[in-house]
This record gives sequence, C-alpha cells and structure tokens, in this order.
Amino acid sequence: MPQKTPTKPKWRHEDVTAPAVDDYLYSMLPPRDEVLAEMEDYATKHTVPIVGPAVARVLQQLAMMIKAKHVFEMGSAIGYSTIWWARAVGDGGRVTYTDGDAQNAERARRYFARAGVAHRIDIRIGDALELLSEQRQEFDIIFCDVDKEDYPRAFRLVAPRLRQGGLFITDNVLWSGRVVEENPSDARTKAVQEFNRLVYKSSELFTTILPIRDGVAVALKL
Repeated sequence: MPQKTPTKPKWRHEDVTAPAVDDYLYSMLPPRDEVLAEMEDYATKHTVPIVGPAVARVLQQLAMMIKAKHVFEMGSAIGYSTIWWARAVGDGGRVTYTDGDAQNAERARRYFARAGVAHRIDIRIGDALELLSEQRQEFDIIFCDVDKEDYPRAFRLVAPRLRQGGLFITDNVLWSGRVVEENPSDARTKAVQEFNRLVYKSSELFTTILPIRDGVAVALKL
C-alpha cells in the first residue's frame, strides 16, 4: 500500500522558494527541543501563524550578531518566535511579548515556563502598535508580525524607538508572492507593498529583504 505524503505545516511557504529548495532548507535544520516541536505541531493543527524554524534561526542569529538585550515583538501569538528571541538575549536580556488575545498569551506563558525563559519575557496584552507607541526606551530589535494592513503605521512608529545600529525586522514582506501584483485590490497586499517601499526609501534605515519562507525584511538603523 503506497505511503501518504506527509502534510506540510501551515507555516511553510513555497510561493517564494522553489518547493525542492524549500524541502532542502528544512531538511537541514537541527531538531527542535520538545517545547518548540510541540508549538510547531499546535500551530499546524490550529492554523496559528508562527515564523517556523528556518526564519526563527535567522532571528536568533541576527540578535546574537548585534548582542541584542532588549527586543520588542509586535504580534507574538503563542510565543514561538518569542522563545527564540529570549534565548538570544540571554540572562539579563528582556523580550516584550505582545498579543491582543488573552488566551494566546496564557498559552504562551505556559510555553515560556517550560522552555525556561519566562524570567526574560514581559507579557503585554493589547494592540501591539499602541503598546509600542507607549514605549519611551530604545530597543536593540523591533520585530513586526502584526496584521498586514498595519505595516505602514508600524513603520512610522519604529525609528524613534530603535537604537542606532539596531534592527527593525519584519515578517511576510513577500506575501506569498502577491507583492508583484500591479494595482492589487486586496488591502493587505497594498499595505505590504507600501511598507516595502517605505523601508527601502527611508534615509534612517538600510534595508534588505531576505527571500526565505514568506520574506523577511531586515532594516538596520543608521
């Protein structure tokens, strides 16, 4: 009897990278620990948006490269990427988790405790952009993964709250390839296109889009 092809997780994207290349990239990843693997399974079964392990490793690596100690995450869901940030900042570092769903936050809180990083994470429930607008400190990294319609507004909030040499990192900036559409009718696609124009034209940021998974914009504050 022929074996069924395993269903690929919902957080995988093959609209940007060729499927065979995508399979290769994920096959090269080291196994995740029990907590992260459980979160990946939960996200797949419940269609929860997470960055997945390929992007998460990039996030952690970038944080380690600039020795980040303070990270603000806009849109954290069940806290998958939050754990990777928390491991990157190490003891004495702080990561701000934000999500508008109290149930997501409670589930994330339990994952953080099991992963041994709860003491490095501040959990804030509410609108991520409003929570960022209230901040008076500068962060080493601000990560954006909110509703796509809010991307241009998020861009306008970031610069005053990011230290020189800090990183503004944004997920889903290739939007399953829809960014190439001319005159799109979808508001989310328009917003992502506008966001990409803004970060590349900004005199305060030096930006590159990495075509991994669904596209990750990495912007260095000059």
